[in-house]
Amino acid sequence: MNKELVKNDEIQTNERLNVLANTIVDEVNLTKSCLALNISAVMVKTYWSVGHHIVEFEQDGGKKAKYGTSMLTNLAKILTMRLGRGYSRPNLNNMRKFYLLYPLCQTSDKLTWSHICELITIDDDLERSFYEKECVKENWDVRSLRRQMDSGLFLRLAASKDKEGILELAKTGIEIQKPMDVVKDTYTLEFLGLPEMERYSESDLEQRIIDNLQTFLLELGKGFAFIGRQYPITINNVHYHVDLVFYHRILKCFVLIDLKKNSVKHEDIGQMNMYMGYFAKEENEPNDNPPIGIILSHNKDELLVEYTTYGMDSNLFVSKYELYLPNREELRKLVSGILEEKI
Repeated sequence: MNKELVKNDEIQTNERLNVLANTIVDEVNLTKSCLALNISAVMVKTYWSVGHHIVEFEQDGGKKAKYGTSMLTNLAKILTMRLGRGYSRPNLNNMRKFYLLYPLCQTSDKLTWSHICELITIDDDLERSFYEKECVKENWDVRSLRRQMDSGLFLRLAASKDKEGILELAKTGIEIQKPMDVVKDTYTLEFLGLPEMERYSESDLEQRIIDNLQTFLLELGKGFAFIGRQYPITINNVHYHVDLVFYHRILKCFVLIDLKKNSVKHEDIGQMNMYMGYFAKEENEPNDNPPIGIILSHNKDELLVEYTTYGMDSNLFVSKYELYLPNREELRKLVSGILEEKI
């Protein structure tokens, strides 16, 4: 009996020790995370300061810098000998550019040096400001930031806005207040790896999206949570399936997506309207807002869509998808033309 009591005491002691150990581990890991953030912020400020010193040296008291790569090459050799890795000529050039683009070091502490190295490759101030704001708000890692830049997210969004809308987009990033704010005219799905020729089926398209769901959520934008695929609906003993169902946590509504390999047809729009009606009546909770419906098709007949959606729910959208990265230079020219227009 005494042995059993001793054993139980040992078990209880071990359980209490595990609880204590878990508390200590959590505390240490939190401290490490805080230290990592602080170190990153200090390093960014240090690199900005290095850039400042380089530009001051180049100007030598004058207003204009006499920039030369030979100076940076020689400086890189000296600093690498004294400080080790991290001070190569390309990195010094990035520090120099960082100072020139951010003369007041006006960047968020949430941005790492790797983020900044991506941002300073953007020459346009408005475009850079947008990605900086979204990077901080959405906590993008460097890979996500690079993907959004490569897909021309700012330019795609800006192309559908007027001058005031573009300036606001650059100033605040994406603001979500209504269904239109979460729907793009064109979605870039190059990450699916599907051939541009139409040698794939709608089920292939759906499966590739599921296989790359994290990147697809990034392309959809903030606030989307995945609910399911081939979501079953039964009306009068007839069975239907919605290709993809999401819930938008900011707008508090379901988002239904129907995938079309080719052009959208008028019956596709009517079917989506039916899906939305079903979700509004049968799936919505009391606090949910009306659902959003998106038909994602490879081609879009604007006139057919206009006539077919006449008088329909304004939450029903028809968007295009592309299987390749957009031509950013063409988009940039379009956006520049909008900015040059007088309001």
